[in-house]
Amino acid sequence: MRLARIIAIGLVAGLGAAVAGCANDQILSVGTSTQDPGASTSAYGGTTSSTETASYRQMINPLNGEVLERPPGAREVIKDPSAAEVMKTGTLPEMSWGKADAPVTVIKYMSLTCPYCRKFHSDVFPAFKKAYIDTGKVRFILREFPIGKTSGNATIALRCAGPDKYLDLYGKFLDQQAKWVSQEVRLDAIYAVAQQVGMSRTQFDQCLQNQDMINGLKWVKDRGRTLGIIGTPNFFVDGKLVKRVLSLEDLSALVDTALAAKSGAGPATAANR
Repeated sequence: MRLARIIAIGLVAGLGAAVAGCANDQILSVGTSTQDPGASTSAYGGTTSSTETASYRQMINPLNGEVLERPPGAREVIKDPSAAEVMKTGTLPEMSWGKADAPVTVIKYMSLTCPYCRKFHSDVFPAFKKAYIDTGKVRFILREFPIGKTSGNATIALRCAGPDKYLDLYGKFLDQQAKWVSQEVRLDAIYAVAQQVGMSRTQFDQCLQNQDMINGLKWVKDRGRTLGIIGTPNFFVDGKLVKRVLSLEDLSALVDTALAAKSGAGPATAANR
């Protein structure tokens, strides 16, 4: 029998940052309006009062993660989700690279403003792609988990670029974080990056008003929370959640173990990877 589902809300901010890299969860609505600094918000709009958020965080013991009780309106978090639950999708297609039937699937939850996501993309992804994705061993999925109003706007633009330009624009947003990331939303600076893959200003402006796109991205974000995502980058490697930044060695070891299990071989070693 599968383990029971538990109810959990958030983590103490310091713990989330230490484990996840870029800690959740200040997801603000699209646009340039300011919010009450004492309030947190759900993906792409909708606020929760600071008092309510604080009470939710008190429902988890920060020392051992024990759930103390379920507050009204608490978000459900699935403990040990099944493969089907991890792979469930909403209205937006998965953005992925590699063979659809690759033996191992790696899912990365990312925020465009996260420096740890930038480092992973520059230092880990190229070598990992060459060794595992291009060789048919891994399907690699990116899922959006934007942290902050600026990231929310850029993420909508990223989706509007289309599948053929998605990874290119994703890399540009990460590589050029210093040019467009700030506490205040600077739409001109975000557009300056999107323009580099051929997006017109009209397309960009219309994209930010695309409610279907916003709702679809909100679903991805909320679903990630339900699966236990607490920040970025977080990963699912062959269905197992990893809430920390991964080096090439870390990720390779996890994938090699999964590949060996599927082939019936013993654990992979450094000599035979």
